[in-house]
Amino acid sequence: MDTKIKTALLVIDVQKGLFEKGTPIYNADQLLDNINALVDKAHAAGAAVFYIQHCDERGLSRDSHGWELHSRLQPNQKDFYLLKEKSNSFEGTNLDQQLKVLGVENVIVTGLVTHGCVKNGCLGAKEHGYHVTLVGDGHSSFSAKASKLIEEWNEKLTAEGVLVKPAAEISFK
Repeated sequence: MDTKIKTALLVIDVQKGLFEKGTPIYNADQLLDNINALVDKAHAAGAAVFYIQHCDERGLSRDSHGWELHSRLQPNQKDFYLLKEKSNSFEGTNLDQQLKVLGVENVIVTGLVTHGCVKNGCLGAKEHGYHVTLVGDGHSSFSAKASKLIEEWNEKLTAEGVLVKPAAEISFK
């Protein structure tokens, strides 16, 4: 019997400091609801959940208030944490190795920000050979043009071979 985990949820940069910018996160409440629903589904299915936190000196210094995960996220003790310093979650980290050890073939991507770390995380996962699903209503940014950016990157990433699906249609198998 194969007990390997086939799918992992990547929750990228859902950190307090990004919710405290001058321009608010677009559809923040819905974003957090969608992410929490996905985490619940992942936990119920036994899928791996990775909380990825960006570290830099622009408000996301390690162990600072802004670096902490958003207070509405409720990780459990089985979840994984990954620190990164680049916008691609695979660059300069051991994420690929951790996923391979778990037998992950499919990654589901959600988080912040659409045109930065989410986009680069999707492309990094593709480069490492994973089947990538972007949660179409599970990523956002603090840009005044966030709704256009979300639409634009959902289309561009689809063209790159990323499957884009709404949170309600995501399953963990």
